Order: sequence, then structure tokens, then C-alpha cells
Amino acid sequence: MDFTVFENNTSKKKPRMSKAKSITLLVIILLVIVGALSVSFITDFIWMDSLGFRDIFTTILGSKVLLAGIGFIVFLVLSAITFFWVRSTYISHLKQEQLPPIILEKKKSSFIIFGVSIVIGLFGSALVQGIGWEPLLKFLNQASFDIADPYFNMDISFYMYTLPVLKIILNLLLSLAIFFFLLEAGFYSVFGIYRKSRKAQIHLGITLGFVGLLLAGLHLLAPYETILTNKVNIFQESAVYGLSYTDQLINIPKAYVLAVVAVIGTIWMIVSMNRGKILSMAMPIVAYVVLVIVGQVASVVVQSFVVSPNEFSKEQPYLAHNLEYTRAAYKLSGIEEQEHPVNDTLDTAMIDRNMKTIENVRINDVRPLEDVYDQTQTIRPYYTFNDVDIDRYQIDGDYEQVFISARELKTEDLSDQAKTWENLNLRYTHGYGVVMSHVNQVTPQGQPKYMLNNLPPQGVMDVNRPQIYFGEESYDEIVVNSKKEEFDYPQGGDNATSRYEAEIGIPMTGLNRLLFAIDTTNFRLLVSDQITDESLLLHTRNIMDRVERIAPFFTYDEDPYIFIREDGSLAWMIDAYLTEEHYPYAEPYSDSGENYIRNSVKVVVDAYTGALDFYVVDSSDPLLQTYQNMFPSLFEEEIPEDIRAHFRYPEMLFKVQSSIYGTYHMSNLEVFYNREDVWEIPTEKYYNEDVEMDPYFVTMKLPDYEDEEFILMQPFTPRNRQNMIAWMGVRNDGDQYGEMFVYRFPKQKNVYGPQQIENRINQDSVISQQLNLWSQGGSEVIRGNLLAIPIEDTILYVEPIYIESSNETSLPEVKQVVVAYSDYIVMEESFEKALARILELVDPDSKPKDDGQLVEPDDTTEDGEDTDPIMNAEDTLVEVSELFDAYQSALSQGEWQKAAELMTEIEIILEGLQ
Repeated sequence: MDFTVFENNTSKKKPRMSKAKSITLLVIILLVIVGALSVSFITDFIWMDSLGFRDIFTTILGSKVLLAGIGFIVFLVLSAITFFWVRSTYISHLKQEQLPPIILEKKKSSFIIFGVSIVIGLFGSALVQGIGWEPLLKFLNQASFDIADPYFNMDISFYMYTLPVLKIILNLLLSLAIFFFLLEAGFYSVFGIYRKSRKAQIHLGITLGFVGLLLAGLHLLAPYETILTNKVNIFQESAVYGLSYTDQLINIPKAYVLAVVAVIGTIWMIVSMNRGKILSMAMPIVAYVVLVIVGQVASVVVQSFVVSPNEFSKEQPYLAHNLEYTRAAYKLSGIEEQEHPVNDTLDTAMIDRNMKTIENVRINDVRPLEDVYDQTQTIRPYYTFNDVDIDRYQIDGDYEQVFISARELKTEDLSDQAKTWENLNLRYTHGYGVVMSHVNQVTPQGQPKYMLNNLPPQGVMDVNRPQIYFGEESYDEIVVNSKKEEFDYPQGGDNATSRYEAEIGIPMTGLNRLLFAIDTTNFRLLVSDQITDESLLLHTRNIMDRVERIAPFFTYDEDPYIFIREDGSLAWMIDAYLTEEHYPYAEPYSDSGENYIRNSVKVVVDAYTGALDFYVVDSSDPLLQTYQNMFPSLFEEEIPEDIRAHFRYPEMLFKVQSSIYGTYHMSNLEVFYNREDVWEIPTEKYYNEDVEMDPYFVTMKLPDYEDEEFILMQPFTPRNRQNMIAWMGVRNDGDQYGEMFVYRFPKQKNVYGPQQIENRINQDSVISQQLNLWSQGGSEVIRGNLLAIPIEDTILYVEPIYIESSNETSLPEVKQVVVAYSDYIVMEESFEKALARILELVDPDSKPKDDGQLVEPDDTTEDGEDTDPIMNAEDTLVEVSELFDAYQSALSQGEWQKAAELMTEIEIILEGLQ
């Protein structure tokens, strides 16, 4: 019977996919994977190109691709040669039955060898390009320092650029050679091939030869490294940073000896291996290790028994190099030092001659001011002030220090129901305006006296573009010029809106929309009907992230500051540093080893458009010249005057320089060696804690100059003592920007230091009693920054005293100001009255006015002469009292805008009285 009548279709095998379809599917899958991995790369390019920095992207990419290609080829070729040599040795030495079939099949074994070699090549590609692109570019574009080290007579650029690249190359190749030698030794240990096969011995010998030569190369570079460190052996450090007596006597000859031993030992091992004397191969290794140990022991012996008992005489020439090159590395050479007599010459005439300095004495501090700005000027809970910065402006022809802060948007503080996609991406797009206040004036309530405040900004200057799209907050990307109107600022019961008017941004058209939706995982960018062909994506709006993406090779100051340009637009200033760790003989300023630092570039970021400019400040810096050779299109030489007018010497750099100068100001080598005249940064009491005194800005007139200048200064005290010994300053204005100077005080005269003034405040019976009474009354007494103000040939100290109640909504208020001069110390409700009181004590002929100011005796009014009375004084007092009660009520209820309006009314009334 035929049982095949019915065909079971389900039992049939499905037809296989054709070879062409399989290849097509594989290609599609690979394209999708590569495309997904490339999205970030492509969007980075589009973003950089939209800002005009395509050349930076392509230069870095080109160097990475070059290194990746070199690493891939070197690792691939060496791997392939190694594996094919091993395969050839196996086939020629072993019988077929001893070999796995896969080795005998040439195609399969070749395929496996190339596959493994490609994997190793890819690893080498990632390794080489990851650690080498920046050193390579600096090496290829290096600018000479035109300064040679005193021992090897090599230009500084050799240590900065050439030596690091040579070390990278030798270390990479040495690691690779050791890896292959161990791999070969493992392969050839099978059946004892290394004893019997000539090919195996030659292979091992060649690899071992490379190991020896590369090791010898590293030893030949070691002498150059002795001038980059103070380590003389693994246990000891020299008193000198750089080449020392022990280095010259022991370590440099030891390096050359070890280089020769490495080469001779390698030859010995190759010969021994070829003769089958395996134990004999260990002799050079043992000899090498013994010599390394002997070298360390010799270094310890010389350092301990030759150098230490006579350290100064032995290290004297090297100390001179350490001193000279450290000063050069930190740009401290040639600082002009002058004697400051600190005479007791303060009088009314001196005050009159230095009125600009007096008018700019800072009696507000940043930390309390942040709280005040936050509570009185945020207006809405979604605004915030990140920090408060100090700057200077020409206000109605007067040169004046000011505090300034940006009112930024913080969408995290929006109400939950307002955190919709449209609000976060299309509507709430920017902060608004800045707040500016006097550094030296407060209201009768002890609050800062505003120069610019409220929404829109009102005050002493026009802010024509107050919108802040780019700032210090952690902003997400947004889309502007959509169908949605952008929130501008609150306006009564309604909100003012605006639209982005610049052209800088990424057009949300075509492929851009898809790519950035994938890159940001913000897929509503694709489907939102609010986005049009006119829309622009603003990406990377945090200014620090922005500059680091464009120029990652700079170190950026953590405190950018906003300023107002002449056209009324807002911009951010960021200090960019170039640092290195290979400056010969120079002592490092950080644990990571950097011993060279320059602030050769200022970065300006437009707060509205996000446009960036990298301005060259110090074109003489060879390290900057190297980066200019690398990225010629990045830097701009011409600096607009309205930007230069707001250059501030960076506090971070000044801290580094003043700290180094505290030791390296000594020119006598024996004094320098004994650290007999080390200067330290003094301490002060700030916020009721003893803290190290930060540098601070003062407006003052330097000797031999007619006009006041914006000066960053730092007092010094002797080590372990509290009297002031000197102060260091740096100029900030015009062509004199960056000029540093030092004033020394007489060593035979005691000049009160900051901490001594703080102690005297605590010990003054009247002042301390008053401060204690306020503290016991449910309020907190906050000690502000103590400022030492040089005025001609004398020093004046000023410290504001804040009072803050325990109420959560309370504001710190300047209630008293302490002024100290010579042996006198007073505390009054204002700086003017405190200064007047000091002048009464030191200049009895002076006579105070009713407002606390002083006049010369000839200018005083006759006894009994009445001043004009204030009209309607009682009604005015009642009105101000009622307004102030309403102001406090508004603050306690969180009605910030109403509080700001009430305070403005109070200020107008009080100004009318004055």
C-alpha cells in the first residue's frame, strides 16, 4: 500500500535564506549598529560647526585617527608576525599527529590568526589614541621656550613636549614586547620546542633583543627626569626640586650603567638560550636586579652620610637653579619689591587725597549678599542667583567697585504641574537680567543698596538684552523660535513673552531633528507640532560644559563672572589656564605634579547667543604659542575695549603664585635653604570661624600714579607668627594688567596682622560686650571679611558685622562696621562714622559733621548755627515705618516682588531726605 499519498507540508524544511539576502541583512545590521554608535560623533560635529569651531573638531579627530591607525597597524602587524611565526615553527618542528587539525588547515588557521590580530590591533588602537593625541599634537607643533636647562643644555620645550612622547612610545613598545615574549615563551614551552627549534630560538631572541633595547632606551631618558623631581631614591627626597648632588654623583651614572647592562644582559640571554643554557639566562637578570638595588643603596648612603651632614654646601648650586627656575615657571621673576614704612600718618588730608579708595571700601560680603539677593530679587521661585561676583564700572564718570549677579532660570523649582514637556523645552527657556549693588553702601536697614534690580532691570545703566540663555545652571537643551511664545519675566498678574532673535543654534530641519532626538533621547523633538523650520536647538547651555567641549585641553576657573557690555548685552568671562608638570627645577603647586601655570586666555561667552571667543591675554607664553600652532583658528588677538575693561586677574592663579612666592621671594641661598623668612597666608575670623584669608580686590592709588586702580592683593605673615610682614598685589586695569608688585614692611616694627586685629576685636571690652549681647538676644552675629586697606604709607583695617535673626526668612544685615588703625579700634553703625571716630582719635583737630563725616577745622560751621530742619519729619517717619512693616510682612509670606517694590519706595523716600 502506498502511504505517501498525503504529503506532510509541515515536515518540510523552510527554504534557507539566499546568500545575497544574508549578506544584505548583515550589512543592514552593521549599518544600524555603526549608525547608532556614530550619532553622538555626528551631532558633536554639527554642534561644533554651528559655533564656528569645525577646525578644532577635525584637528583633534585627525590626530586621534592617525594615532588609532598607527596603533592598529603596529599591534596588528606584530601580532600577525608573532602568530604566523609560531604556526610555522610548530609545523616545521612537530609531526602532523602532534598538531591540532586547525593548525594544519592553512585557511582556517590564517583566518583565526588575522581575527585575533585584529582584536589586538583594535585594543592597541584605542590605547594609543586614548593616551597620545594631545602629547602628539604638542610635539609636532611645539614652540621653543628659548631657555635651556643648566645641566643638559636642553630647551625647556624638550622636557615639555619631546620627553613625554618618547616615554609614551618606549613604554608602549616595551609593554608590547614583554607581552609577546611571554606569549612566545608559553607557546614554545610545548614539547620543549625552545630547546630544539632554531626558529623558536631566533624568534625568542629577536623579541628579547627588543625588550633589552627598549629598556636601555628608558634608562637613557632617566637622567633627564632627574631635573623634574626631588626624589633621589625610593626612600628619600632632596632639599632641592630638580637635579641634586646625589643625582649628579650617583643617579645619572647609574642610569647609563643600567642601560649598558640591559643591552649586554640581553645579548648574554640570547646566546645562553641558543645554547640551551636556561639557568645561565637568569644571570643577567640577577645582575640587573642587584645593580638596581646597589644603585638605590648607594643613593641612600650618599644622601644620608655625604649630603645630609653638609647639605647646604653640597646643594648650593642646585638650590640656585631651583630658585631661578621656580620663579620663572610661575612668572614671579622680576617682581618689583618696595619698602612700605607703615607710618602713623593718617589724617583728614590723607583721606581727602584718597577719597576714591575710601568710597570703594567693601562693607558687604559675598556670602551674606547671596542670601539677600535670593530673598529679595529672585521675584519668582524658579529664578536663582548662583553666586555674587565683584567687578568695577564707570558709573556717571566715577570708577566704582560693584557686586553683580545673574538671575538665572532653574526649572527644577517650577511647580509639578508646570513641568510639562512644552514648558521645559519651549516656554521656560532663559533667565532674566542681573542685580548690581554698591560694595560700600547699605540701606538704613543694613541691606545692600541696589544699582540695578527688579524686572525688567532698572538702575544706573541700560541692559538691552537681559535674557540669559546660557549660564552656570545645569540647563537642558531647549528649542527656540517654536510656535510657543517664550516666558520672559512676570509682569503684574500676567507674564511678558519674547522670541529668540539670534541666528546661532542648530536648525531643527531634516536629518538634524532626527539625529538630536536620538542623541538627547528627547524623541518629542521629532513629533512635536510646535517645532517649525524656523526653530533652533540650543544645546550645551551650561557655560562650563560648553567651553570644556570645545577646548578640553584648558583648565578652567570654577568661578566665571557675568558683566555688562557697552551695547547693554550680557556676557560671561571665564579664565582658562594652561598647566604643565615638566618644567625643570620648578617646585609643583599641586599633588598631581603641575609646576607651570599661565592664564594666557580669557573666554567670553555671550549670555544670549552662547557665542564663544577665546582671547589671547599673554602672547609671550610658549605653551600658548604651541596651542596656537595646533589650533590657529581658535584664538583671537584683538580684544574689544569693553571686554578688556572687565578683565580680573584670577584669584585661583594669584593664590598659587602668592603661595609659591611666600617661599621663593628669598634671594639669599642660605636663608632660602633654611626657610628663615617664609611668608604665609594669614587667617581671619569669617562667619565665626578661623579661615585662611583669600585674596581680595581693592581700589587704591599706587605710588607715582595719579589714578586709583583695581588691585587684587594678598597680605602675608611670617611663619608661625601673626604680625603682617608684607603684601602682594597685581594690577588689573588697561595695559598694566598682570603686573605684580610686593610691599615689604619693616622687620623692626610690629604691624598688626589680620588675626591680631580679630583678636583685638574679641578683647575690646566695649565691642565684645555688644557682640555678646546681640548673640544672646536670639540673633546670630556674623563677622564679615576683614580687609587690610593700604593708603599711601599706612594701613587701615575694615570689617563689617552682620546681624541675622533666628527666623528662617530673616536676612543678614550690616549693623556695625569695625575700623582698626594702629593701636585704635572702633565700632560704629556705618563705615563713615567709624572712620570719623578713628580720625578724631588720631587727628584731634578734625571735627565730625552730623553725618559722621569729617571736615577740616577751617570748614566747620560756627557754634550755634542751625541746620535746615527736615520738613514734615513726623509724617515721613510714620510713612517709612508703615512701608517697612509691610516690607517685612511681604518677606515673611514669600511675596518677593511686592517686597522689592516696597523697598524701592523706602529707598526713594530716604534718598529724598538726603
